[in-house]
Amino acid sequence: MDFFEVINSRRSVRKFKQDVPVSDEQVRKILDAAIMAPSAGNGQSWHFVVLRDKALKGEIAAKAGHQAFIDQAPVAIVVCADMERAGSKYGDRGRGTYALQETAAAVENMLLAANALSLASCWVGAFDEAKAAEILKLPSHLRPVAILPIGAPAEHAVRVPQRRHIEDVTEFR
Repeated sequence: MDFFEVINSRRSVRKFKQDVPVSDEQVRKILDAAIMAPSAGNGQSWHFVVLRDKALKGEIAAKAGHQAFIDQAPVAIVVCADMERAGSKYGDRGRGTYALQETAAAVENMLLAANALSLASCWVGAFDEAKAAEILKLPSHLRPVAILPIGAPAEHAVRVPQRRHIEDVTEFR
C-alpha cells in the first residue's frame, strides 16, 4: 500500500475474524515498526507485552476496563512506558512527558503497520492501568499506557470519520 493510503484507510476496528490467525511474522513486523518510532535522545522507553492466551486477554478485557473486544482478537499487545528508562536521562520530564510521547509514537506506527498488513486494530486507552499491571505481573517501573487488539477485521468501516479542517487547527506565522 502507498504510505498515504495506509494512513487514510486506517480505522479503529473492534470486531475480528475468529478463524484468521495473526502470524508471528506479522507480530514481528508490527513490533519492528514500533521500535522505529522516534524517542527523546534515542531513549526508546517502550516495552511490549504480546498476549495470545485467551484467558489472559479475557482477564485484561474484563478487569481492566470491560473492553470485551480485546479478548476476541487473536493478539493483543500491551504497550508500556518504561518509566525508569525514561527518567534515567531526563528525570521528571522523561517520566512525565517523553515516556508518553515515545509510546504514543510507537502505538501509531503499530496501527499503521497492522493496516499495511491488512490487519486491524484499535487504540485502547480506557482501562485500569493498575489492574492491567497486576494481571500482567509487571514490575513497578513499567506503566501500561495502551492496549492494541490485533486481527483480521470482521467488518470494514467505509465511513471516513469527520476530521477538523487544516485551517481550524493550524496557524501559519
